[in-house]
Amino acid sequence: MEILLKSWKGAEEDAFLVRQEVFIREQGVPAELELDEFDPTAVHAIAHQDAQCVGTGRLVDLGNGKAQIGRMAVLAKFRGKGVGKQILQKLVELAASQGAQEIILHSQVDAIPFYEKLGFTAEGASYDEAGIPHRNMILTLANSTQ
Repeated sequence: MEILLKSWKGAEEDAFLVRQEVFIREQGVPAELELDEFDPTAVHAIAHQDAQCVGTGRLVDLGNGKAQIGRMAVLAKFRGKGVGKQILQKLVELAASQGAQEIILHSQVDAIPFYEKLGFTAEGASYDEAGIPHRNMILTLANSTQ
């Protein structure tokens, strides 16, 4: 398994194929909501196994010591094998190296236990995002390199 960090230009084809399969086909997210204004400026993590992209996620620098992880997706047949964990860890490491002190994400309610195992804490009430229940989650980075 290899996790690469790329700009949107370098990640778009692979990332979109995974996001299309997971979010649009599997979960029914409207196609027009899948790509947004953050993709061009985000750093994208792409997980490759045997020359196939099997997972993706992105990191958006929000400024003021804050970053947001989003668009985490792993193809169904690769779930439960540590792919998502490796993508998330790579993005957390990147955020820390960029001086982030806090990372936020919008977790699907069903995925909260996955993020909690990696140190994130759920905050606030659940809300609807693209027809799927979500909650905000936060990770405070103790050893920021700012």
